[in-house]
Amino acid sequence: MQKISALPKDDALCGWYHTAPARQARPAHSGETHTRWAVVGAGYTGLAAARQLALNFPHDEVVLIEAQEVGFGTSGRNAGFAIDLPHDIGADDYIGDIGIARTTLKLNRLGQNMLHTLVQQHQIDCHMRPSGKYQAAVEPRGIAVLEAYRRGLDKLGEPYEIISGADLPSHLGTDFYRQALFTPGTMLLQPSALVKGLADSLPANVTLYENTAISAVEYGSKIVLSHAHGRIVADQLILANNAFGARFGFLKHTVLPMYLYASLSRPLTEAEQAALGGKSFWGVIPADPFGSTVRRTHDQRILMRNSFSFNPRQQSKPGCLQRFAQQHRRSFERRFPMLPEVSFDYTWSGSLALTQNHKSFFGQLAPNVYGALFCNGLGVTRGTVTGALLADMIAGKKHELIDFLISDSGPNTLPPEPFLSLGVNATLWWGQRQAGRES
Repeated sequence: MQKISALPKDDALCGWYHTAPARQARPAHSGETHTRWAVVGAGYTGLAAARQLALNFPHDEVVLIEAQEVGFGTSGRNAGFAIDLPHDIGADDYIGDIGIARTTLKLNRLGQNMLHTLVQQHQIDCHMRPSGKYQAAVEPRGIAVLEAYRRGLDKLGEPYEIISGADLPSHLGTDFYRQALFTPGTMLLQPSALVKGLADSLPANVTLYENTAISAVEYGSKIVLSHAHGRIVADQLILANNAFGARFGFLKHTVLPMYLYASLSRPLTEAEQAALGGKSFWGVIPADPFGSTVRRTHDQRILMRNSFSFNPRQQSKPGCLQRFAQQHRRSFERRFPMLPEVSFDYTWSGSLALTQNHKSFFGQLAPNVYGALFCNGLGVTRGTVTGALLADMIAGKKHELIDFLISDSGPNTLPPEPFLSLGVNATLWWGQRQAGRES
């Protein structure tokens, strides 16, 4: 029996969750259930896998298990960017091998199209818009990143626009940034609202259990998933729980459970919107990876997202919230001095499943056990497409993107403790220090 040594336990004030349309959570599981298919994790990957399994096997019940409430956990805590373009931070031009980049682009756009189709089909109220994204910089090292990425996009043949600092206020309102690279293919959305809508539009042969945290698992000809109030016995198991997948006995010492912090302001008044100016809806990602992600949302709030912590226990650290909320305030004031009275309504943390070599896992983990794990910060698109393709692979379907995913080398093994924590924390400290005004 594999004991699950850590369970999801996110902090309470996720702004996306509380400002998304309310929904009635599905009941927790109790007693004993036997099923052919069990999927653990009802985020983007798990929802896509369960949906596609249900379509591929319409006469089977698919059991989908979520430890918390749908939309409250990791999938509802990101910044709401569904990004199409590849971004290989290990390459000089952030594109790298052109063949891999083109296939990655195809993969990401398939994930986007899947989500867009479902949002349209089920009229999911998640404010999804094809708005593009601004990658912006203020420090010289950030400007250099934009120039390198521009060269990579030229090689890939993808459109972009370089916007000077003098012209940026007409886009973003603020004159804080010196330069931005705008790419048109990103979709912006309300992530918790999207996940809630996807859960409430699952096929009829998917049974969703929320607030059901798996505490132990037994592997064999049958998979037995135990929790506080019962157990689920499955013929086949799909792990779609991102960083927590490593707690189920596979891919140990390969994933870095990082936490990133965000604050969401109160809605801007009409006078404040006029003082800010620029477009009414946009998203900025930083040129420096330790900089700030910023959004102006559909309901006229400002999102600030920056500051990292390494959480090996995979649970939030309450002491970090107050400290990083102060950093969000400083970041906000640097960018928006015209909005001095705007306060934050919510501050929260969200998990990122990062690997050392930025590679995910896709495929079979053991007899009767499969996984699509470790999205490396691209869960919206990558989680969606890999969950669906994993269900197709299990059903015996052929697809060039399945072959591409299976052929990937997968995540590297990490150094042992205490060297791992020392190295990661030193890297975080130095990176956030080096970011300067980008943070």
